[in-house]
Amino acid sequence: MSPQVSLLRATRYDAPHLQTAIAQVLTPFGGMESFVKAGDRVLLKPNLLTGSKPRRECVTRPEIVAAVAESVKAAGGTPFLGDSPAFGSARGVAAANGYGPLLESMDLPVVEFSGQRYGTASDTFEHLRLSKEAMDADVVINLPKVKSHCQLTLTLGVKNLFGCVPGKMKAWWHMEAGKDADRFGEMLVETARTIAPDLTLIDGIVGHQGNGPSAGEPRPLGVLGAASDVFALDCALAALLQVDPQQVPTLAASQRLGLCPDLDAIAFPLERPKDLAIDDWQLPADVHAIDFGAPRVVRSLFKHLYIRFIKEPIAM
Repeated sequence: MSPQVSLLRATRYDAPHLQTAIAQVLTPFGGMESFVKAGDRVLLKPNLLTGSKPRRECVTRPEIVAAVAESVKAAGGTPFLGDSPAFGSARGVAAANGYGPLLESMDLPVVEFSGQRYGTASDTFEHLRLSKEAMDADVVINLPKVKSHCQLTLTLGVKNLFGCVPGKMKAWWHMEAGKDADRFGEMLVETARTIAPDLTLIDGIVGHQGNGPSAGEPRPLGVLGAASDVFALDCALAALLQVDPQQVPTLAASQRLGLCPDLDAIAFPLERPKDLAIDDWQLPADVHAIDFGAPRVVRSLFKHLYIRFIKEPIAM
């Protein structure tokens, strides 16, 4: 059976518009009820990259998370929020990006990811250290943001699951595998295959283009996308942005491993990528490995301490 990717034009983040749009984009799959059953513990995994640039549209908008959490609750599930930002905690970065009212009004728990070794189906990466909270959830809903990325060209569904690699392991992977784009792409694909999100719903209402993941600029796209197959969704979004999949290490790796279907093999029950195509999306000016040399490590330490002890509420 062909994988389905549901694409829909959506232009606003206000609650009534967004709730309707999310219900529509999930209709081809049978609604949220086809993913979530009564009593399920449901991880909502947004992109919580940083707490330092809340108006640059480089994180998943809290309005998206709120609408999905409401839908999960209506299906009988119990949602909780989790991520592993490079600096600070998930709660601190969420709060810095305006998630505070959402977390309070919905009583939405935030978990900090802890790591455990898990076996994979890969010959190259036999084990990966991944979030125990993600692996133990009954349902994983992946909520990425459409972004350009200075190392991996694009951040889409697969790359967002790198947030399920706990803590400073991400820096280690950038240093160990980031110098080899093919190897890093394959590691990210194996992470996504092992976590196997039940649903990926991507925030493309406003994307982040140029020198991402955080140094670019907001770009209205007017798109929501959803799929149970994260690799098919990424393929469709690359086509929509008119980016060659071979430029994107995660897409290239998923194609090499036979996980990514050809665009012609994907069913599009609503809009097709060509119907929503963007012909002037800006990629990074320079694609390069992210530097984790000593000067950056020192700067990163101060940023971590700032987010952890200044921006986050301290429990007394």
